[in-house]
Amino acid sequence: MSKSLQRVQSALKEAGIAALIRETDDSARTAEGAAAAVGCAVDQIAKSIIFRGEGSGHLVLFLTAGGNRVDAAKASALAGQRLGKADAGLIRAETGFAIGGVAPVGFLRPVPAWLDPRLLEFGTVWAAAGTPRHVFTIAPSELARLSGARPADFTA
Repeated sequence: MSKSLQRVQSALKEAGIAALIRETDDSARTAEGAAAAVGCAVDQIAKSIIFRGEGSGHLVLFLTAGGNRVDAAKASALAGQRLGKADAGLIRAETGFAIGGVAPVGFLRPVPAWLDPRLLEFGTVWAAAGTPRHVFTIAPSELARLSGARPADFTA
């Protein structure tokens, strides 16, 4: 088992959450593929969209419903700084995860985070579990609590 997957399992266990973690095939690299793999609606996939804060130099996380896109202006306003592309090295250094499998929990350091209110419309959602092939299910309210994400309007 990968260290990234173990870190996600540990974060969930420490929070008292008995989440179902499922291994998928390579199709789970997209929200549509992940939804098909686990049999849920595309919007039940919680995408971890990460930016680099141009002022801080650190990561900012937006947990977005699978069918939604982040609006750059709205996201920058929430973050209080211009947002740019986060490179793979910074993502790995601050989250401990590689691009394509960034889980919304188990980061190496706390990251400011916001949650798409669309996710709160579901009883459960699915998110990356630290690898491109693993996802886990969780109540959206628990996802917000664990990730520290605040519900906000940041989608296009």
